[in-house]
Amino acid sequence: MTDTSKVPVLKAQNLGIQFGGLKAVDSFNMEIGESELVGLIGPNGAGKTTVFNLITGVYKPTEGSFYLNGVCMNGKKTHQIVEAGIARTFQNIRLFKKMSVIDNVKAAMNAKLTYSLPQAIFRTSAYWQQEAEITERARELLKIVHLSGKEDYEASNLPYGQQRRLEIARALATDMKLLLLDEPAAGMNPTETEELLEIINYIRNEFRISVLLIEHDMSLVMKICQRIQVLDFGTTIASGTPEEIANNPKVIEAYLGKDDEEVQPYAGD
Repeated sequence: MTDTSKVPVLKAQNLGIQFGGLKAVDSFNMEIGESELVGLIGPNGAGKTTVFNLITGVYKPTEGSFYLNGVCMNGKKTHQIVEAGIARTFQNIRLFKKMSVIDNVKAAMNAKLTYSLPQAIFRTSAYWQQEAEITERARELLKIVHLSGKEDYEASNLPYGQQRRLEIARALATDMKLLLLDEPAAGMNPTETEELLEIINYIRNEFRISVLLIEHDMSLVMKICQRIQVLDFGTTIASGTPEEIANNPKVIEAYLGKDDEEVQPYAGD
């Protein structure tokens, strides 16, 4: 019998994609264990979001494979990958802007509803029971991301930082095993960023969710990530602890470029 406790939540094996003659991602390898938080960083255009698009089925890999809890995800459609347990947020917020906050979260649970169309039309007891259950669950998730009391707001009327947190609540509503966060702190002030950090840590510990994070805020990355992998021109150039990455000459060169003078290593906060 296979010891499933040793199977990583995510395993990417020589994953890559080519657009015409350009290899956007080449031989990408990564493993993430249960409730582990890993950062994926690199300069603009390094291929980070392309990796997310491969793992979520937006792009089909032209080489390699990726697995969720040991099950190959190659060839699956985006909705099948979400149902299997991978959810994401986006660099550019993608909410249902004209829907209420709570309906944005409930929309992510529609696949779990089992009542029939006639039951919905005639508002049977089965319909009301399931609606009550997902409404209560949505309220719980909104409380986790500090949006209690905002349930009936139109999503577009939330401040920017709160819209970011609503995206996370909607992702949580899919009951995922792996959460992909694409620059969740973009556009946030330091107070909002600190609150976001606390929320991410809470949901990782409370729900045993694994997290893969793309982020340009290096102070956030260094504080929250257990391991970091660095891409440059679609290729992994370094992988290790935050301290190892911060002092890696290849990483420093990728971000700052070569200089005739020696670049001083990162000494920590």
